[in-house]
Amino acid sequence: MTSPGVAPEIVTFYTETIDEADRLSTTADGRLELVRTQELLRRHLPPPPARILDVGGGPGAHARWLVADGYDVHLVDPIPRHLTQAERIGATVELGDACHLTAEDASYDVVLLLGPLYHLPDRTDRDRALAEAHRVLKPGGLLAAAGINRYASLFEHTAFAHLHKEPLRESISGILATQVHDGKKAFTKAYFHTGAQLLEEVTTANFTNTQVYGIEGPAWSLLAATERHTGESLGESPLYESALTAARMAEPYPELLSASSHLLAVGNRPG
Repeated sequence: MTSPGVAPEIVTFYTETIDEADRLSTTADGRLELVRTQELLRRHLPPPPARILDVGGGPGAHARWLVADGYDVHLVDPIPRHLTQAERIGATVELGDACHLTAEDASYDVVLLLGPLYHLPDRTDRDRALAEAHRVLKPGGLLAAAGINRYASLFEHTAFAHLHKEPLRESISGILATQVHDGKKAFTKAYFHTGAQLLEEVTTANFTNTQVYGIEGPAWSLLAATERHTGESLGESPLYESALTAARMAEPYPELLSASSHLLAVGNRPG
């Protein structure tokens, strides 16, 4: 059984095509995403043991360290195997999706949407997911919502060194123009935000104190390209440390948001 609110191709992708449990640990750019998400969230999270609803939390990559930090984490995801994996790390789990939360009104201190928004190509669905997050947050509670950057596929497929091939060039051109990937090849159905769009969507959903960060910063694709073409693991390398430093240094400059792979919006339900 899977959540009825999720497109079948997304369920198939995460059930049969990839193991999401490995994505943030097997490559240097994946590790960069994890570390930067951790440090950005820790900057804004209330102290433990606050209640966190991790919506679309997958196999628990972030729930794992949040539980270790002392938070009370409940994870909602539409993929049954993700729930089995997340339960092992100490989170409570529930089959469901971002647009149809079962949580009571004003019952959580924090809501994380670190995956759902980029799997909802229709604006009405993203608005519904943000409205549900707003509903279940306590007054003053924190929202953290991630998006994939509109230009991420351009940088990624350059790093893979196959962007010059006609089929890829045509596919990526389509993503750049429409901000939507149809899910027919490689990645599953997805929407790609600009920083300004993500900020507008969160603000329109009646969150205040909203900010958008570039998670991996401007050097992530250089890190990815070097690791893939040398075959070396760069997770502990000087190049990794430099890319991490670049992400931190880029934060004050909104124009550099477009160079990051993922974006993170934070805001609060008004008190």
